Amino acid sequence: MDIQTTTANGILTIEFNRPERKNAITGAMYTAMAEALRAAETDAQIRVVLITGKPEIFTAGNDLDDFLNNVGEGAMTETRPVFQFMQALEGCSKPVIAAVSGAAVGIGTTMLMHCDLVYAADTAKFSMPFSQLGLCPEFASSLLVQQAAGYTRAAEKLMLGEAFLAQEALEMGIVAKVLPSGELLAFAQGQAAKLVKLPAASIRTTKALMKRSRAALVKDTIAAENERFSAMLVGAEAKEAFTAFFEKRKPDFSKFD
Repeated sequence: MDIQTTTANGILTIEFNRPERKNAITGAMYTAMAEALRAAETDAQIRVVLITGKPEIFTAGNDLDDFLNNVGEGAMTETRPVFQFMQALEGCSKPVIAAVSGAAVGIGTTMLMHCDLVYAADTAKFSMPFSQLGLCPEFASSLLVQQAAGYTRAAEKLMLGEAFLAQEALEMGIVAKVLPSGELLAFAQGQAAKLVKLPAASIRTTKALMKRSRAALVKDTIAAENERFSAMLVGAEAKEAFTAFFEKRKPDFSKFD
C-alpha cells in the first residue's frame, strides 16, 4: 500500500509508503488519506492523527505523471483527490501531528500549514517550488506562510521557490521543534500519546477556537489561489516547466512576459 494506515492506542498513523518513487503522491494516495481522515472524525477511539513518511524522505510532492494526466479533468476542481484530502485535513477536528524527515516538496510543505504540531528531523528539507513550475501558491500557503514567517521571508520562499533546511523552518515558525533523525518518530509518537491522555473535548475546542479567526480567510484564499492555479496550470510557462522537467533540462522562461 502506498499509504499505510495503522490505529493503536488512540492514534491514527498515516504513513507515506512509496519510497521507490520518493513518496510522490498520486490521486489514489490522496483519496486513501482523505478517507482515513474522514473515518477518524467519526471514530471515538481515535483521538490524534499522526502523518509521517520514511526516514529518508517525507514526500516529493505530487507525482507529476499522475497529476498531469488528470489535468484535463477539470483542472483543479474541488472534486479532485488532492482537494478532498486537503479539505479533510483542514477540517479535521482532532489534533494532527506531522513528523517530517528528509524532503517535503510542494504539497509536502503546504500540508504542514494545516497540521497542529509539526516536528522535523535535522535532515528535513522544505520547498514550495510553485514559481519554478510556472504556477502560484496553493491551499492558502500565500496566507499561512506569511502569517507564520512574515511577508519578506514568505516572499523569498514562495517567489524564489528555493529549498530551506529544518533550522530555518523552525525560525520561520513552520515547525515546532527539530530533532535528530533517529529520535523524530518516537518523539512525535510521545507527543501524540500525551494528547490522547488529555480531555478530548478540551483539545478539540482549543483547536476550533484557534482556527476560528482564520477559517473564512483561509477558505477565501484557497479559492483565489485555485482560480489562478487552474489557469496557470494550462498556461505556456507551466508547459515549458513540465516539459523541461521530463526532458531533464533547465526551463527557459525568457520568451514569456
